[in-house]
Amino acid sequence: MTDHRVINILFHGIGTPRRELEPGEDRYWVTVDRFHAILDEVVSWPRVRLSFDDGNASDLEVGLPALLERQASATFFLIAGRLGEPGSVGADGVQELRRYGMPVGSHGMWHRPWRGLTPRQATEEFHTARDRLAELTGEPVDQAACPLGRYDRTVLSRLRAAGYDRVFTSDRRPARAGAWLQPRYSVRAEDTPESLRDIVFGQGLLGRARASAAGLVKRWR
Repeated sequence: MTDHRVINILFHGIGTPRRELEPGEDRYWVTVDRFHAILDEVVSWPRVRLSFDDGNASDLEVGLPALLERQASATFFLIAGRLGEPGSVGADGVQELRRYGMPVGSHGMWHRPWRGLTPRQATEEFHTARDRLAELTGEPVDQAACPLGRYDRTVLSRLRAAGYDRVFTSDRRPARAGAWLQPRYSVRAEDTPESLRDIVFGQGLLGRARASAAGLVKRWR
C-alpha cells in the first residue's frame, strides 16, 4: 500500500553561507548545531522523508556526513546553473552524492519561479537542467522541486508533460506516500526540534485544513 501518510522535511543552507543570498533566503539557513539537533529529531519519526534544496556547499560539507552518521538518506534538489559556483555543489559533488546512494533531483536551472515562464524558459528549467544533472549522475533524473514553493496548474501540467515521476513543493502539510505531488515542511532559522514537532504533529484539524486549502488554490489557479 502506497497511500499512507508521510512527512517530508526540507533543509536549505547550513552554517555560514559562502555566496550572496537572495532576498529573504537567510530565513531558511540554520546553524550547524541546530541542524544536527533537528536532524536527530526527525530521523526518529516514522515515515519521514528528507530533502535538501538549492545545492549549497553545506549539503556536502555538513549534510551528507550527518546523514551517513545516522544511516539516513535524503534527496538533493540541485540548481543546474549554479553547479561549480562559489558556495555551491560542483560536478564532483554531484557524483559524490550518488556514490553514497543519495538521490539527486532537479531544482531547475536558475532558481527562478516557474510560474509565467515562456516556452523557451520552460524548456531550460524542465528539460535542460534535468539533462545536465543526468549527464553527471549517469542516470535519469525523475524528481523535481519547485523553486520558492511557487507553482500553479500550468507549472504542474508542464512538469507532467516533461515526464517527472514526482514533484515536491513546500506547502507544509503531510503527503501521501505514492502521490505525484509531495508537500514538504521547510525548516526555518527559528525552528527547534520542539517547534518543528509541534508544527508537524500539533497542527490540528483546522491547521491541516488550511494547509490543504492553500495547496488546492495553487493547483487550480
